[in-house]
Amino acid sequence: MPGGCSDECNCGDGDDADFLTLEFDDGQEVECEIMGVFDFEGKEYIALIPEDGTDDVYIYGYKETSEEEFELIDIEDDEEFKRVVEEFEKLTVEE
Repeated sequence: MPGGCSDECNCGDGDDADFLTLEFDDGQEVECEIMGVFDFEGKEYIALIPEDGTDDVYIYGYKETSEEEFELIDIEDDEEFKRVVEEFEKLTVEE
């Protein structure tokens, strides 16, 4: 998957990458770079690049809970996830 994001992603200039650590249900932790946040169909989503040597990109729902904090939301609906991935791919191709 190509790197980068469109201007719609609120990504910044790329030099000041932000990272977060995901912890999965099995206790595994993965450090991820925040690629960007983007709007689609009235909701916000976040794209994360895991620092695990793969070309994977994780996409979650995104909700700010305060100025400094946010919540990642699993996308449970397969159709919604498919549409969000298609939108994300369009945004990265435009970049």
